Amino acid sequence: MPSIERRTLLKGAAAAALAATVNPRVVWSAEEAGPFKLPPLPYDFAALEPSIDAQTMELHHDKHHAAYVKKLNEAVKDHSKVAAMPIEEILAKLPELPEDIRTAVRNNGGGHANHSMFWQIMGNGGGAPDGDLKAAIDSDLGGLDKLKQAFNSKGEKVFGSGWVFVSVTPEGKLALVSKPNQDTPVMEGGRVLFGNDVWEHAYYLKYQNRRPEYLKAWWDVVNWKAIGERYAAAKAGKLTI
Repeated sequence: MPSIERRTLLKGAAAAALAATVNPRVVWSAEEAGPFKLPPLPYDFAALEPSIDAQTMELHHDKHHAAYVKKLNEAVKDHSKVAAMPIEEILAKLPELPEDIRTAVRNNGGGHANHSMFWQIMGNGGGAPDGDLKAAIDSDLGGLDKLKQAFNSKGEKVFGSGWVFVSVTPEGKLALVSKPNQDTPVMEGGRVLFGNDVWEHAYYLKYQNRRPEYLKAWWDVVNWKAIGERYAAAKAGKLTI
């Protein structure tokens, strides 16, 4: 007969195994050891089907973004002044950071900021911009159809990994820009209105090497309401990342 202690341990192991079977999602805990946190995905993994598949969303958020947060926290752990700054301020002051952490913060801080924005501006797709946002797109970018064409073209031309953004310049104008790796207009004093991730991890499971197909399908999940709110925040000087 097993001892009471052994029976307790066996019951605990069985319960843990059952929990893993019922809910197999791996939750990162290491990224919590620092000031920067992985924001929860604001919708189900499958919410963007068929444009973006559920498995890609799960891996993208729970693995890739979580890894950026973990490595960012590791980079700043011995630099309390940097760790106390909001991410947009850190990215805007990259040249002033200690040289030994500058590259790690650029890559992982940029990845954290870009992905935090990315989850926010997708979800409730369809429709079109309206109000002040539509007026700005019309005046600064030639209208929505022209924006989509130019945006997709820039995204296709990103060599290797990177992003394509619509940014809000310090003068309040909308601008179309692409960036390599995890760079962001925030690093140059701008603000990101919205952007699309053209790293392969964002689309490869479904689209393989067909990036243009992914770029075209992505517009179906753009949340114009959320982008309109970001534009209002940018005009008020309150948009961060």
